[in-house]
Order: sequence, then C-alpha cells, then structure tokens
Amino acid sequence: MKAQDVWEMTPDEIQNRLDDTHAEYFNLRFQFSTGQMRNSSRLSQMRREIARLNTILRAKQLQKTQGQGTE
Repeated sequence: MKAQDVWEMTPDEIQNRLDDTHAEYFNLRFQFSTGQMRNSSRLSQMRREIARLNTILRAKQLQKTQGQGTE
C-alpha cells in the first residue's frame, strides 16, 4: 500500500490495517521459521509496511492534538 493511500484513510482504518498487517507478519515469520516460505523478501516488505502505517498514524495523532491546542 502506498503512503498516499494511507494518508487518505482515517486513523481507525489505519489501526485496523495495522492489526491485519501485524497478523500477516506473524504468519510469515512462522512460515519462514518452519521453512515453508519461498519469498523471504516479503518479510522486509511487511516490516516496512508496518513502519509506514505507524509513522502516518502517529503523524495524524500529532496533527489532531496540535489542532486542538490552538483552539
């Protein structure tokens, strides 16, 4: 998922996507450790996806709190 797509999501949608991504990452790690995984680069893609989601979610939270502080 591209960062632009994530910026258009609401914080709740981002959190749901983050939960799904964490679950998928857990399953991929399990597959990797048991030797069932063929494409190990998917692990690093998932880590980057999780980092991207966390970064944008935090930025949205900061925007919200800064917006409330100026009122």
